[in-house]
Amino acid sequence: MIVGTVKEIWRYPVKSMAGGQLDECEVGERGIPGDRGWALRDDEAREIRGAKKFPVLMQCSARYLEEPSGATTPPAEITLPDGTRMRSDDPRASGRLSELIGKRVTLWPIRPAEETEHYRRTVSLDEPEMRAIMGRLPEEPLPDVSAFPQDVLQEILSFTSPRGTYFDAFPLHLLTTAWLDDLARANTNARFDRRRFRPNFLIEPQAAGKTELDWCGRKLRVGAVTTKIEMPVVRCSMITQPQADLPKDPSVLRTIVRDSNQNVGVYASVISPGRARVGDPVELL
Repeated sequence: MIVGTVKEIWRYPVKSMAGGQLDECEVGERGIPGDRGWALRDDEAREIRGAKKFPVLMQCSARYLEEPSGATTPPAEITLPDGTRMRSDDPRASGRLSELIGKRVTLWPIRPAEETEHYRRTVSLDEPEMRAIMGRLPEEPLPDVSAFPQDVLQEILSFTSPRGTYFDAFPLHLLTTAWLDDLARANTNARFDRRRFRPNFLIEPQAAGKTELDWCGRKLRVGAVTTKIEMPVVRCSMITQPQADLPKDPSVLRTIVRDSNQNVGVYASVISPGRARVGDPVELL
């Protein structure tokens, strides 16, 4: 059953930085090649971190200088908020980012999954830490982590991402324009721009409302790619941060916690790799 079409495809070369649109892409078992291919490591905390801790990263952007292929991650060109550009493999890049953030960080390409210490979480996710990184007010509920598959939950409790990746949990993130429209009706003063949510695939659905929820647990074909829709995406403080022409807006998260069960969009895993293009049909299997 056709449920929509691919409106936009996005790839983000550096975790937490803005990325760019693609007309088409190959999708492998680990998603779009090069997506979140680089990330920052807090040298003091000895932990990979993104905009939950360093929100200024949302004001940076990155693009690849050559198309990623195979197991290696090519250099990316990073643009800082002041317009300065530098390569991710420039020896001075980590120093410039440390100055921007105000903490000593280093910039790393994806490392093999066997390098467990590179991915290890050093700060436990207790309630104060969860409230801080998720941006929850004292009177708001924390996310229900029981929705995560147990193997994924155990991985992200011990490591900052599934080892061998810099994803939060799953390799693909899908979002429909209908869910954004639904949020805009709930809070007419906020801009629920898809750039706040960093999807890989923005989908124009045939149904209104939070239609992705009906896809959870089922197979979805996006172009020639077969995916499994795993679960809704729980939202954190990142979506409130300023980026490009979008202002800081805490009401975005307040609306999502109050009116959207804390979620926007869905995570997906890849069952059958293939190619996807803007304009391709999206089919619920």
